[in-house]
Amino acid sequence: MNLLHELADATTLALLQQEDEAAAGAGGILGALGDGAEWFIGLFQAGGEVFVGFVTGIVPLLIVLLTAFYTLVNLIGEERVQRAARFAAGSIFTRYTLLPILAVFFLTNPMAYTFGTFLEEKYKPAFYDSAVSFVHPPLGLFPHVNPAELFVWLGVARGLQQLDLPLGPLAIRYLIAGLIVIFIRGVITQLITAFLARRQGVEL
Repeated sequence: MNLLHELADATTLALLQQEDEAAAGAGGILGALGDGAEWFIGLFQAGGEVFVGFVTGIVPLLIVLLTAFYTLVNLIGEERVQRAARFAAGSIFTRYTLLPILAVFFLTNPMAYTFGTFLEEKYKPAFYDSAVSFVHPPLGLFPHVNPAELFVWLGVARGLQQLDLPLGPLAIRYLIAGLIVIFIRGVITQLITAFLARRQGVEL
């Protein structure tokens, strides 16, 4: 009797497996709808995995970096930071390299642009152009400067991680390229500002 029960169970199990395989291989509208539903759910599952990765990886890192940053500013003192900003505003070379670095690192985006108060009116457009162009290049080394747009760096970093390549060299090159670009943009924008001011008879 037990042998008959086991045989019946085995037969039923085999039939169910055949039905599952047939359903899996089924095409047509129902098959397409099933594939679409699986893709739709998989999309949200992938989003959930990314979110969990942020919560367990990036968010704690940003909290620690922001805490360290505010501690550093308090230890150095706001007056000393402002004196360094005034010094950096004096030369064309430091105005569009060192000053944006100090602004972005210490004040982060978007408060970094307030360092323009240390500049004459004729230099403010060029400084803004430099500073706004520098809120991405440091992200590989200092994610706290612009956490709202960290996805720009993470998208590149993810591709390198999948290729098992180190991120450090790219972060350094990204920063150096950013410094070169912001200096060029600052100088060009300064020249354009002066040209437009003369053309319109405006004294800055």
